[in-house]
Amino acid sequence: MSRAKARSVKARQKHPDFDAEAFLKSAGAARRVATYPKGKVVFSQGHPSDTVMYVQKGGIKISVLSRAGKEAVVAMLGPGDFFGEGALTGQSIRIGTATATMPTTVLVIEKGAMLRLLHDEPTFSARFISYMLARNLRIEADLVDHLFNSSEKRLARTLLLLGRYGDQAGAERKIPKISQETLAEMIGTTRSRVNFFMNKFRDLGFIEYNGGLKINTSLLGVVLHD
Repeated sequence: MSRAKARSVKARQKHPDFDAEAFLKSAGAARRVATYPKGKVVFSQGHPSDTVMYVQKGGIKISVLSRAGKEAVVAMLGPGDFFGEGALTGQSIRIGTATATMPTTVLVIEKGAMLRLLHDEPTFSARFISYMLARNLRIEADLVDHLFNSSEKRLARTLLLLGRYGDQAGAERKIPKISQETLAEMIGTTRSRVNFFMNKFRDLGFIEYNGGLKINTSLLGVVLHD
């Protein structure tokens, strides 16, 4: 078993939680809470990039549309995740579209307020940097996964990551409802291939789906198998 491969399938590194409620009560008015129903676009590719967002509850899908009109899902985010952080690096427009995958509440932080917070609050700054480093490691692992692994292994790894493998106790992880079309977009294959492997995983006892989706940690064996 490859140690590198084992590391690549483990869920993102844990990072200290950002106390959103405490932040809301802090001085200043350059932040607000926004709620979105399932399917609502939070921001669109090409729109001005002037805020950073933090998921309080629910889920967010980040997708990118190519010039040829092909859409790719690049991230699925949940409570405790930041998105839109490109605004902090001088990114003037959004390079992707953020869509709520379920009823979602996000904390919207103005760019200037976020920069001041990072400058004035060392503890929060350290937590945010830790989060971004963990995200970068995840992105690198995703790239390696797409370059070298089969679609079956990519699907297994994606399901484990969506179930936040390593964060939940017990042998099963629950995943919010997600379509096979979205899974296909995430791993770069067709819906029919996803359907084939999902049925295979179910028959082997690795997953259960009946409305919701449960992931058994035994699915890890698919990813680690050479």
